[in-house]
Amino acid sequence: MNPAHSLSLAEGRLAALAWGREDVPTWLALHGWLDNAASFSRLAPLLVERLGIRLVALDFVGHGHSEHCEGDYALWDYCHDLLDAADELGLERVSLLAHSMGAGVACLTAAALPERIEQLVLIDGLGAVTTPAAESAVQLRKGLLAARRTRSVAPRYPDSKTAVAARVAGGVTPIDADTATPLVERNLIREADGHVRLRTDGRLLWPSPVRLSPEQALALLGAIKAPLLLIEGERGILGERDMARAARAAVPQLRREVLPGGHHLHLEPESVDAVAEAIANWQVAP
Repeated sequence: MNPAHSLSLAEGRLAALAWGREDVPTWLALHGWLDNAASFSRLAPLLVERLGIRLVALDFVGHGHSEHCEGDYALWDYCHDLLDAADELGLERVSLLAHSMGAGVACLTAAALPERIEQLVLIDGLGAVTTPAAESAVQLRKGLLAARRTRSVAPRYPDSKTAVAARVAGGVTPIDADTATPLVERNLIREADGHVRLRTDGRLLWPSPVRLSPEQALALLGAIKAPLLLIEGERGILGERDMARAARAAVPQLRREVLPGGHHLHLEPESVDAVAEAIANWQVAP
């Protein structure tokens, strides 16, 4: 099994985990909202072995071991994390492995800067969460009011097991303890009295003041020129929802694979091998 190595990028602004040798092609991996680089801790070693690549998984700003920032944590701001990491690693064109929110970041970057993106492997995510144009004022109101509230203290737990249980109970999408454990462990600060506290910036929970409209999101997907493999979980967040169907139809070069598993199927112990196999098969397909 290939062990992970810690990296510091963008003058310490970004933390990352890396698997594989430095003298082979490098892919970047982008995690989902409230997750971190450990999202790829079970999939990365399999891809390193099967594809002969190096995989560098970022902690987006505000997540994991990366720095927090002042601002709204808008989806498009994370594009700079991707680009800063790619520049520092000397990647003029980059292959991206991305989950959920990270898939949205990958799509935006691929649409705006097609010359920088070689290929996209997206896991249970495609495009951006949207707000209809007619609801823009309501969305802006939510964001402005949230930003003016007193900031809450980061959650604190007696031990990591309790922190994992809290993630399982309070997650936006269903997740079990085995799947959640790598994510939670990387997101903990251990304090002198033995308690643990979350590293994640609490402002990530604030509503976004501005979102793309559905029309904008679909237009951006239509601008993607790179080949794209979309791997969905049978119990994932896309399925046959109207917007998901429209999003898939908008991408010029999209191959879809639906596999057993939930939203974090790339981290679920019983599903990760099938995800790796689907990616490997796509790489060798003519």
